[in-house]
Amino acid sequence: MKTIKGPGIFFAQFMDEKPPYNSLDGLCKWASDLGYKGVQIPTTDPRLINLEKAVESQAYCDELKGKINSYGLEITELSTHIQGQLVAVHPAHDIMFDAFAPKQLKGNYKARTAWAAQQVKDAGVASKRLGLKAHATFSGSLLWPAIHPWPQQPKGLIEMGFKELAKRWLPILDTFKDNGVAVCYEVHPVEDIHDGDTFERFLAATGNHESVNMLYDPSHFVLQQLDYIKYIDHYHDFIKAFHVKDAEFNPTGKKGAFGGYNNWKDRAGRYRSPGDGQVDFKTIFSKLTEYGCDVWAVLEWECVIKSQDQGAREGVSFINSHIIEATQKVFDDFAGTDTNDEQLKKILGL
Repeated sequence: MKTIKGPGIFFAQFMDEKPPYNSLDGLCKWASDLGYKGVQIPTTDPRLINLEKAVESQAYCDELKGKINSYGLEITELSTHIQGQLVAVHPAHDIMFDAFAPKQLKGNYKARTAWAAQQVKDAGVASKRLGLKAHATFSGSLLWPAIHPWPQQPKGLIEMGFKELAKRWLPILDTFKDNGVAVCYEVHPVEDIHDGDTFERFLAATGNHESVNMLYDPSHFVLQQLDYIKYIDHYHDFIKAFHVKDAEFNPTGKKGAFGGYNNWKDRAGRYRSPGDGQVDFKTIFSKLTEYGCDVWAVLEWECVIKSQDQGAREGVSFINSHIIEATQKVFDDFAGTDTNDEQLKKILGL
């Protein structure tokens, strides 16, 4: 068994134009003062990390790591959720996802894909320079419009989609393998990797590539009505990153899993701050500890009711109260005695 590290916090939802949320120093001091011990850093904002410099310069990475350490913090993982999403985009989503692309690449979808793939590769190199072993990202999606299809899926469509997805990711996965960093796909609705079956499809399509792993976030399984506890039993060997985010699912006679095109507040499935939803974190932390999952417990704030500041403040005590110090001793050892084969035979009447 292994004690989960934490608490950590994902900076993506806290970035702002106002201090302390508009700089790495400001965010680190804020997080440290709240009691956080780790920070997950998105790589799309140069105020937090210059990915190009991180790839080219060990000195820059040492300086960046030293700055974060000076606040009593560690980097838990780098994140390329945005860039990973852009590795694979269905044409139906091209225009909307262009909002994530650099200005010079908007409308040039082929160039956007190449840029995104290189960004994720660069994050693998940067992760090694920073001494990290895991990386958080999205898989992207070529198949999501076929999730509940009408007319029915043409034969071979799903297989071709995962074959293409794997083709795009294999060079990236090789880069991470060369750098000793696990690619942790956040299993998430809208991504082609959104549950256990799709994770297994992708893993098989990559030839069981050793860099394919996952970021476990139970909130996304609540919205899918998937058993997020048994999920750990199935996939604990692949769980190398962990988001602490809550959710609730309250279907009515008018809406259910699909949400009816409502905004987040009015959906049956909604994300909540930890402790405010329906996720059984006590059992989750027990399972992850029991299986020896070497992860940081990282708060991801997404809530339709509670402010991000309150969510961040409460997240520290919530995570601390759930971290289990893994025992190194069996509780009934005190009653044990030395034995030998002859004594064992006598006990069995042999």
